[in-house]
Amino acid sequence: MAQSPRTLEPELYLLFARDKRPDVAAIRAFAEGLPGLMVTHDRAVHPASGTAAASHDAEIWAELLHDGLTFDMGGLAPGPSAAFPAVRHRFDLASLPAAQDFDAVVLRPGPHLAGAGSAMPLMRSLLALACHLVREFGDLAAVIWTPANSATGRRFFESATTAWLEGGPFPALGLAAFEEASEGALESIGLAFWIGQELRIEAPLSADRVAATRLGIRVVNHLVLTGGLVNDDRITAPDGTRLLLRLSRDRAVVSVLRE
Repeated sequence: MAQSPRTLEPELYLLFARDKRPDVAAIRAFAEGLPGLMVTHDRAVHPASGTAAASHDAEIWAELLHDGLTFDMGGLAPGPSAAFPAVRHRFDLASLPAAQDFDAVVLRPGPHLAGAGSAMPLMRSLLALACHLVREFGDLAAVIWTPANSATGRRFFESATTAWLEGGPFPALGLAAFEEASEGALESIGLAFWIGQELRIEAPLSADRVAATRLGIRVVNHLVLTGGLVNDDRITAPDGTRLLLRLSRDRAVVSVLRE
């Protein structure tokens, strides 16, 4: 049986300027200045065997306790950086980031939280921690969110994510993405991680890509707030047009059509 998108293990990759990754000492100093955060453990792990190691090629990890939840942070200096993930979408960046231009540090939920997937308290804590790291480290240039294969520039990531954490709209550009799909439609990427469903803006609504993306952002926020679509529904677009939200047969896709 295929794994549900909502139980996939999310990862954040923090992209630093070359040779500017923090070491454990820097992370400890960062934690000491932030209430509710502490480094509970650090270790060196041989990348091939996964066992503890002391050699120069050992990956350096720190375990962080944030709001009572543990997160692993890997790829710290002076060990090798984290493996660079696939990236398909970019926001507030001039080009897709490449491994030769950055050193990556990975941040993920700890092993005992495996399977928690998109549980909202866990995700909010993870993303809040990432925002704190962006504010602390000036050499942190961008953040990759693996459920959407998206890379977001530091300022846009921090501002959009913080706004959502404080009650604002869900950052559909960054924690999800949009791309062209079959029959001229515009389809979300990574929304299924959050609600178990992707969004599809059908033609002719999708003909104007800018307008369709704006509509998609609004509908994504609505779906995240409600936890997804249970039954077909109707909404009103900003221009007053009546729209139909229609579930696919397998309930995995929400299509937006003119009524």
